[in-house]
Amino acid sequence: MTADEINALVLHRDGVMLILDKPAGLPVHRGPKGGASLMDDFDHLRFGLPRAPELAHRLDRETSGCLVLGRHRKALERLGKLFKAGEVKKTYWALVEGGPQAEEGEIDLALARRDPERGWWMKVDPAGLPSRSTWRVMGCGEIDGRAVAWLALSPLTGRTHQLRVHCAAMGFPIVGDQIYGGAPRSLAPTLMLHSRSIVVPYGKTTPAVEVTAPVPQAMAAGLAACGWRGEGAAPSPAVATPSAAP
Repeated sequence: MTADEINALVLHRDGVMLILDKPAGLPVHRGPKGGASLMDDFDHLRFGLPRAPELAHRLDRETSGCLVLGRHRKALERLGKLFKAGEVKKTYWALVEGGPQAEEGEIDLALARRDPERGWWMKVDPAGLPSRSTWRVMGCGEIDGRAVAWLALSPLTGRTHQLRVHCAAMGFPIVGDQIYGGAPRSLAPTLMLHSRSIVVPYGKTTPAVEVTAPVPQAMAAGLAACGWRGEGAAPSPAVATPSAAP
């Protein structure tokens, strides 16, 4: 990206952190096979500091939305502790197949790597690391004749692919998820998972930093089918409960 292109992604900037609106389809860092990544262009985000910012956490390649960067070493250390302690509050929006039958709930399923020696794909495993997520139904509808639901998801722990595995295990996989059982690409051009908002309580005596990322174009039609009225508008009252059982 050019300097103007990556600067256009900045949602928040202060002396210690940046929060970007990460685009879907771009990895945040270079993988073992190489290729372009968001980090390649962080030098454009120095804004007068001697060093480029660094990742305070990560998002999957196909996930869009709020991504926090630390602007210097002290900030990265503080942010790392906040994320590890679960003090950073994250809310994701997702379109899922079918959907839960209740209005809200919690998923408590331990997760482990499918293959400890290779890759980052995860599985539900009672012997794995404790993993908890909450969900709330924001609305329901149909896409191409298939029942879908719009969920607000919050990971209470920070495991790799946690929301994707939890939703799939409960019987309502995220639309477009080609790893954990989502609907085929014909229903969605990409994974329908967006880091909608983040709350970072960085300062001990100052208000938390609260940032919301705009809905990506790829998700707008699906959310609208479930009652979303667009940015700045309240959602419609929840439509009929989805037909699929957990």
